[in-house]
Amino acid sequence: MIFFTQLIYVKEGQEAVFHQFEDIAIPAISKYNGRLLLRIRPTEDTIIEATVERPYEVHLVEFDSEDDFVNFSKDEERKRFLHLKEQSIRSVVLIKGTQL
Repeated sequence: MIFFTQLIYVKEGQEAVFHQFEDIAIPAISKYNGRLLLRIRPTEDTIIEATVERPYEVHLVEFDSEDDFVNFSKDEERKRFLHLKEQSIRSVVLIKGTQL
């Protein structure tokens, strides 16, 4: 099992475009032995302490293997809509880990 946490920073005014991309990308996760475990949209009043900018969304995803994640990233339908991701996302912090 491999886990990925993403801190997603969306360009101001591009939230609807980001949601269009997510409507395609999120369902594709399960095609590659993956599961979206958590999707959070933090607000000022839900953060206790931070030394980084508040992300627009936080995703926690697990895949059975790293190969499954690689195959997900190569998904042809998802790749056809990468222009929506590029248009809407300013930056992403991707954290890879395993369960202890």
